[in-house]
Amino acid sequence: MHSCCARKIIVWILCLIFSLSHSILVCGSSPPKHLCRQDQRDALWEFKSEFPLSGMAADEKTQTWRNNSDCCSWDGITCDPKTGNVAELNLWGSSLNGPLRSSSDSIGDLKYLRVLGLSGCNLFGKLPSSLGNLSDLTVLELDGNGFTGELPVSIRNLKQLTKLLIASSKLSGNFHQALLNLTELTAINLVFNQLEGTLPSNMSTFSKLEYFNVGSNSFSGSVPSSLFMIPSLTYLNLERNHFNSLLEIGNISSPSKLQTLILGGNRLSGPIPGFISKLVELSSFDLSFWDTLRGDVDFSIFLHLKSLASLDISTLNTRSIVDMSLFSHFESLSILSLSRNTVKFSSTLHLVSPIGSLAVASCNISEFPKFLRTQTSLFNLDISQNQIKGNVPAWLWSLPGLAYVDFSLNSFTGFDGPADVFQRNEIYLLDISSNAFKNPFPLLPKSITFLSASDNQFSGEIPTTICQLDSLETLVLSNNNFSGSIPRCFEKFNTTLTVLHLQNNSLFGKFPEESVSVALISLDVGRNQLSGELPKSLINCTHLEFLNVEDNKFNDTFPFWLRLLPGLQILILRSNEFHGPIHYPGVFLSFPRLRIFDISKNLFSGALPLDYFSGWNAMSSDVYIADNKYMFKRNTFSSFNIASKGLEMILAGISFSIYKTVDISGNRFEGEIPKSISLLKGLIVLSMSNNAFIGHIPPSLSNLTNLESIDLSRNRLSGKIPAELRKLTFLAWMNFSYNNLEGPIPQGTQIQTQDSSSFLQNPGLCGAPLHKICSGEEQGTLNQDKEDEEEEQVLSWIAVAIAYVPGVFCGFIVGHILTSYRHDWFKRIFHYFS
Repeated sequence: MHSCCARKIIVWILCLIFSLSHSILVCGSSPPKHLCRQDQRDALWEFKSEFPLSGMAADEKTQTWRNNSDCCSWDGITCDPKTGNVAELNLWGSSLNGPLRSSSDSIGDLKYLRVLGLSGCNLFGKLPSSLGNLSDLTVLELDGNGFTGELPVSIRNLKQLTKLLIASSKLSGNFHQALLNLTELTAINLVFNQLEGTLPSNMSTFSKLEYFNVGSNSFSGSVPSSLFMIPSLTYLNLERNHFNSLLEIGNISSPSKLQTLILGGNRLSGPIPGFISKLVELSSFDLSFWDTLRGDVDFSIFLHLKSLASLDISTLNTRSIVDMSLFSHFESLSILSLSRNTVKFSSTLHLVSPIGSLAVASCNISEFPKFLRTQTSLFNLDISQNQIKGNVPAWLWSLPGLAYVDFSLNSFTGFDGPADVFQRNEIYLLDISSNAFKNPFPLLPKSITFLSASDNQFSGEIPTTICQLDSLETLVLSNNNFSGSIPRCFEKFNTTLTVLHLQNNSLFGKFPEESVSVALISLDVGRNQLSGELPKSLINCTHLEFLNVEDNKFNDTFPFWLRLLPGLQILILRSNEFHGPIHYPGVFLSFPRLRIFDISKNLFSGALPLDYFSGWNAMSSDVYIADNKYMFKRNTFSSFNIASKGLEMILAGISFSIYKTVDISGNRFEGEIPKSISLLKGLIVLSMSNNAFIGHIPPSLSNLTNLESIDLSRNRLSGKIPAELRKLTFLAWMNFSYNNLEGPIPQGTQIQTQDSSSFLQNPGLCGAPLHKICSGEEQGTLNQDKEDEEEEQVLSWIAVAIAYVPGVFCGFIVGHILTSYRHDWFKRIFHYFS
């Protein structure tokens, strides 16, 4: 019996071993099977072939794709393990660089995609309608590209879509009505685009929406109350648009889950609505730039928001005073922005919640707030634009987390404590500009990356202790009394310093070649006494956008090598001793992004070829598109002079992005005015005065339809003033004096408003505004000009009439029909059209 059982057990074990061995052999001998389907691989390969950089080192993800390999193993590709269909295409941050071609169905053929992620891939052009073929898509993520135009109508087919993320692009048009069909959406992010119009009133159709961000667009009208009726919504950002009506919200039926509400930077006005007190889950709230029309604000509505961690109520335009004691009992408040209101601090103020960031710029504060002494969590303090005098207290630097400090635009004169008082902290940003600080220059912690000490009373040589700052990226010392030379130790910042502004001091000597950082984006050493040649090491600054060396003693030829800097936008060499030609045969001087070119008041000479201004693309467009990341957020540190409308004016701030200027006046140029100047259609200021130009004024200057100021005075120009210049309706100032011009002055509105001084010392000129009467033949030309102008005006009136008469006729017919029906029919029609 026992031996029989033993035999059965042995047989069973042997069968089991044989079975396992067979399985192992079968598995081990089976050839590998590709998971990827052929049609899916073909679609991906076609998608890759659309981009010329695919397969190159610049496109580090798709270069791993091989047509004979399993596409499910390719970088950025995820497949459904059961079907082999490509379920996810995610190439975030790769360098595809091109359009998603509407003529290609490669994207549309990946019809089983659930996730399409192409953020930051340098894509541009319109979004292809083939996206609508991806009916299974749940996530569409295209942030940080250059897509233009509207969303395709076919997007309405993406009924499964839960996340639509196309932030930081160039989409235009209205908020697409097709989106209202996508009821599964939980997140919409269209921030930083060029969208406009109004938001739909029925936003509550997004019944599952949790995240909605359309900030930094151009939406206008009212904020739809239906947004606040979405029960799932937790994040709502409408900042920096043009919403302008009163914010009116009906009764909120269920407790709101809204945790983030950002409305700042719009045109909202009137009383702050009381319904805000019902948003009890809010942790982040931004009402900045709300206009209360100088009304009173009941700040007690914020007391109900006990979960607040961040509050921005800066720039309310209210006569009410913000009492800091209002925030005494908030337990979670960490970020508080009250700038540009009147703020009151009591001497016994105590805040329960540790403040991490406090902004009280321009709040009529005259004393340093003492309650800050207990704020050991403070890392950011903006107390700029107030009336605080005396010294900065030493105890401030004992706050262990303090990292970002802005004291600018006050009346501080010094720092309390020992010379190394700053060494106790790791300060990253320090702005002490526009005060009355004097020597000694403070010893700064090595951690500083941003230092602005402009517009003070520091003197002597630039302290070499600055060279001990290991991580310095921005250094602004303009408008002080510094003297001596630029420190050679600046070579330490060869790869870190991006902004160096030393404008308006008394620095002299040569600019050391080794002190030029290859990382420079903005360099301003204007209004000093620097001499010698322009440092040629600037040729290595491939990111340079702004270069100003005005009002120095540089003695050099024209720096042709600057044309190799692809991002250069502002070049100012005025008032130096530069000399020689600005053109050499065979050297094509193309500045594709240059918008301000000022080489006036130098010793440049020679003739300019007719095509000299060809290839200056940024000035050839009458639209400005900010295509840089740095300059216009740093331009507040710089200013420079330009000649416009016969006056010297200072450009600073927003003016940098508005003006497009060519000023070559005050040199020794000769020959004819290059006809290619007429290609610069975006030009606002043109000055070519005080040279030796000959020949006629090009009639093609009438192409410069944005021109506001033109100065061709003090040359040797001859012939007539072109009648075509009458078309320049923005031209507010012109100067043709001291030339050899002749004939009648054209009879145009802009021309006739000029003072006679604009035409003096041209012996052959006649007609208003000069007192010289034209001869018979000249008068005939003058009359013909006048007739031409009147004919243009008549044609304009005829065009208006042609449009007006049918409108009046249609209006009459509609009015007759409406009055022919009963009153209720009128109401129905009115309701339909409204």
